[in-house]
Amino acid sequence: MLEHTFIHIPGIGPKTERHLWWNGILTWKDFLSTKKTPLSLARDAFVRRNLEASLENRDNIRFFLDKLSPADIWRLFGRFKDKAVYLDIETSGLYQGVDEITVIGLYDGKTAKTFVQGINLVEFESEVNTYELVITFNGAQFDLPFIRRQFPNISLPPAHIDLRFFLKKLGYRGGLKAIEKSFDLHRASAIDGMDGYEAVLLWKAYQWGDESALDRLIQYNTADIVHLKPLMEEGYEEMKTQLLSFDE
Repeated sequence: MLEHTFIHIPGIGPKTERHLWWNGILTWKDFLSTKKTPLSLARDAFVRRNLEASLENRDNIRFFLDKLSPADIWRLFGRFKDKAVYLDIETSGLYQGVDEITVIGLYDGKTAKTFVQGINLVEFESEVNTYELVITFNGAQFDLPFIRRQFPNISLPPAHIDLRFFLKKLGYRGGLKAIEKSFDLHRASAIDGMDGYEAVLLWKAYQWGDESALDRLIQYNTADIVHLKPLMEEGYEEMKTQLLSFDE
């Protein structure tokens, strides 16, 4: 979707972008190879300069971050999905400054890694720093603020897609578990129906010596991050199709 995007250029909004698409200019290369576009000569030249810079920087995610609104960061996914990580945390409660992170899960699309308080949580900071795009569900309000508070010097991936708000634009509402059902995603019977409150109780049970409680908590957290991948991929394709299948 990135190379279909024109709204990262100053002065080009959704209406002009759509007008370009409608005129058969669907990609940056389409624009650059077209001698006559619907834009004025001055605006055309300005857009060409910006598109040439975009092509040169198409593998540099930071080049686009301050050029796209938070609502449009999802357009980066197709280009940078191999540098993305899915993230979810578990905590001892809901209150930042009082409660703390107990488990962090990372999933790069192939391998899930778990970081547990008192075992290897300190290793999370160096691991997450290797990615350029982080994908969460409600991470803007919950996961990332918790992480920044507990790791004040952390360098998180520069780009963030929050699936809670991205999927809401596609009409999917509710919590993660409810949305999973809309995508026909299912959980193992041992964790089916679990929620964040039960995750808190499992951590307390582990602290009291129940090792199996930690195993179940990790299984729950891993299901969260693994399911974020199909939600992102299918949501991305659905949004892309909606944008590029248009009528005027």
